[in-house]
Formats: sequence, structure tokens, C-alpha cells
Amino acid sequence: MLAKLFTYSLLGIKAEPIEVEVDISPGAMPKTILVGLAEAAVRESTHRIERALVNSGYNRPIDRIVINLSPADMPKDAASFDLPIALGMLTASGQVQSERFDDYAAVGELALDGVIRPVKGALSMAIAARRQGKRGILVPVENAQEAAVVGELEAIPIGSLAEAVGFYTDRLDIQPVEFSWEQALRELSNYDIDYLDVKGQELAKRAVTVAAAGAHHILMLGSPGTGKTLLASRFPTILPQLSTEESLQTTQIYSATGRLNAGESLLMTRPFRSPHHTISEAGLVGGGSIPTPGEISLAHNGVLFLDELPEFNRRTLEVLRQPLEDGRVTISRAMGSITFPASLMMVAALNPCPCGYRGDPRRQCKCNPLQVERYLAKISGPLLDRVDIHLEVPSVPFRELSDTASGTGSAEMREQVIAAREIQSRRFAGHRITNNGKMTPRQIRTFCRLDSDAETLLKTAMEEMGLSARAHDKILRVGRTIADLERCNQITAVHLSEAINYRTLDRNYWA
Repeated sequence: MLAKLFTYSLLGIKAEPIEVEVDISPGAMPKTILVGLAEAAVRESTHRIERALVNSGYNRPIDRIVINLSPADMPKDAASFDLPIALGMLTASGQVQSERFDDYAAVGELALDGVIRPVKGALSMAIAARRQGKRGILVPVENAQEAAVVGELEAIPIGSLAEAVGFYTDRLDIQPVEFSWEQALRELSNYDIDYLDVKGQELAKRAVTVAAAGAHHILMLGSPGTGKTLLASRFPTILPQLSTEESLQTTQIYSATGRLNAGESLLMTRPFRSPHHTISEAGLVGGGSIPTPGEISLAHNGVLFLDELPEFNRRTLEVLRQPLEDGRVTISRAMGSITFPASLMMVAALNPCPCGYRGDPRRQCKCNPLQVERYLAKISGPLLDRVDIHLEVPSVPFRELSDTASGTGSAEMREQVIAAREIQSRRFAGHRITNNGKMTPRQIRTFCRLDSDAETLLKTAMEEMGLSARAHDKILRVGRTIADLERCNQITAVHLSEAINYRTLDRNYWA
């Protein structure tokens, strides 16, 4: 007897429909054959499924069983096929009959006692089920909130194989899980940190606000203990709230990699990723025989913080160049190519020298010029050119550390950022970009016109600092953002002066 069910397989962060066919026919000896380019995790599932059937009170078929996972040319590597295969074996052996298999897909890993364990990528699978026209999808209880996010699809929470059989045979009424955007926004969109925690550093907070307003990459340089990590870790708190589309994209990535907490439906806060400097190239951009997302994709729609930037392997840093420009990363393997999103803001921090105290008025630097040059040479010019804002973070005086008055907080900074982003949204309506940090040279010439005083100031700065043509464009982009923060249509000499000040590291360290 032949049984057909529907399930889904992750390919990158997207799910592809899979048809599970189970055929049981008389044979001289019991034998189970699994075909359809199944990897080890799927091939081993037959042993789990057989014991789960027996321990759930069903009969294990003792004939020849052939299980086909279609399409046969797609690699399949997940334990989420356990539940549909088990249901197929029960149906093909005549123990279960149902008219619901065409309307409801099923995913889930089986334990030996028949309990269904959570799987990766439930959100992507639910999206694929809706796209395929299914009425609903059976998912583990822990993944039900995640799958319920998808509208016009019933997310049926299943805790065991017996419950799945009861639902398909219409003997057990299981209500689909409901999802509320308002409740999720209220419960999951709050941050536990704030820029009020950062004492002093008001100039640094201003630079961070400019960076967030225009989606500019920023590099912070200063001695140890000046607050670089503190400033970077609070960066997401001043960015605009994730839109519905951004939240779904980000949650898909975290769901596909198994980083979504049990019972959590959506990511409503901007991701913040801070990989260690020993990370490999594959860990940063993604990789594997079946490619999985790396840190730059996990930071999609959020912040990637690279602390101690010169300590990273230079080749590892170089792979960032294309994703920072394109907002995506493509990984090619023999099986094909997979593209992951990587639209992020990069925040980098480094010390001015190996000992960390070059230019510090309170500590003496012990590094010779050759050591400093070697240390800073680990960062390539092309990568540095992709950073719009270079910020020197000085030490905080004691009087500011002990001051009880509150400084600028995240709420105030966020208001400024949102107002500037709204101006940019109107400016770039009909364009592919939405913020100043992505402006092309042609758009810079259109939207970054200078008055005579500002043009004279820029010319003088270019000649005295020896800035490159790319640095010239960076200054204009940042100047445009500063003008937006001030709600000015024209970039004035005041705006441009502040923008030039954010490029002084070109002269001081890398000229």
C-alpha cells in the first residue's frame, strides 16, 4: 500500500516542499529502504521511527518498506522528516486512514517514546506551506508560536506521535495557535540597556547618532577602558523598530540556525553580533557542505561589532568587503549557490597601538613606530575605505564619571535617528536605497549640493589631509546625514566641518 504526505526541507534559510512516499509490500525478510539523497541524520531516522511506533502503541510493519523523499536530487539533512515518515508507515500499513494529508503538512523529530521534539526553520516551513496553498502545518509545540506568525495558515501544535495521529484521523480536536503582533511588540521589543549607562562621552554619542541616522559604518579608536564596547553594545537601542518584513527576515535566519528560543515567535529587537577575533572565514560569512548563515547574516538588519579589529585574521576581514557593499553574501558549492542576506551596520573598535596607550595623556606608550605600523597595517585600506566615520574615543575624566546628572539617553537619540530616517525615506522614494550611507556617486552629486563656503572648506580639507576621492564621497554622505539631523535642506560649512572631523584618522594614522 502506498501513502503520500507533505513536509519541507531547509535549503539555506528557505524551505522547499518535499513529498514523502512510503510503500509497504510483502517481502521475505523485513527491510527498510530510504531513497532521495538523504544525509546521515535522515538515514538514521528509520531506527528512531521504528521504536517510536512500538513505544506509542502501534505495530511496526514487518514487510519490505520503501521510503522516497522527492525531489530526489535535493540533499536532505534534518530530523524533521521523522513525523511524516512515521505517519506514512502507519498509513501504508493500514493502521491509519485520513483525508487530511493533502491539506496539512507535518514536520517534527521523534524521540524513542513518541514525543515530538522541536526542529529548525519552522517559520520558513510555515511560509512555504502557505505558498503551497496548504490549510495548515503540524509542528512541535515549541515551534508553534513561531509558525503561527504566518497568516492564513493554521499552526497545529503537536506534542507526540499519538496526538498527530488523532488530529489526522479527526479523533482529536487541536486548536491552532493564535499570534498577536501587538502582544509580541509589547513583550519582545524592549531593550535592557540604554545610553544613559554611558557616563560622559557626549561627543562619541553624537557620532553614534550620526552613524545610526544614515546607516554609516563606524570605527572607534581609543585606549582600553574608554567605553568603546559600552557604546557599541547599545547601538541597536537607537535604531528604528524592526518593520514586519525585517522582523520576518531576521527571524527566518535565527530559526534556520536553531538560535530562536523555545516558545519565541519573532525577533522584535535589532540583532547584535560580536564574534571573537579568532573566528574563521566560514564562521563569519557562512559555509558548510550544505551552506548555513555566518555572523554577517546573523547580524542582518542589525549590528556587527568587531572588537579588537587588528587581532582578526586579515583574510577573514577581507571577506567582509563585498557583503558590506552589496548587503548580501553568496556561497557556492558543488550542489549550487545559496545567497544569504547581510544588510548590516558594522561597528569596529581598536586600540591605537599594541599596548593600547598611544596618545593617552595619563599612560606612556611602550610601542616603537615599527610595532605601531605593523599593528595598524593588519587593516587593509579597501576595508577602511568602506567605513564612513572614524571616531576617537578619549578617556573619561573623573568629574564626569562621578557626575550624578544624566547624559543623553537612547530614547532622545532614537527620536533624532527616526526623524532623519524619515527624511531619507522621502528623499529616496522610488530608489533602491533608503538611507544616505548607500548613496551612489550619481546620487551624491544630486542630493549633496554645497554652498560656496562649504565647497571651499571641503577643498581645503582635501588638500591639507590628502584625502582620496572615496573619502571625499564619504564626507558628503556624512554631511548629508548631519544636515538631515538638523532638518536642513542645504549642507552648510558647519555640517561639513563636523563630517570632516570624522575623517581625521585618515591623516593621523593611515595617511
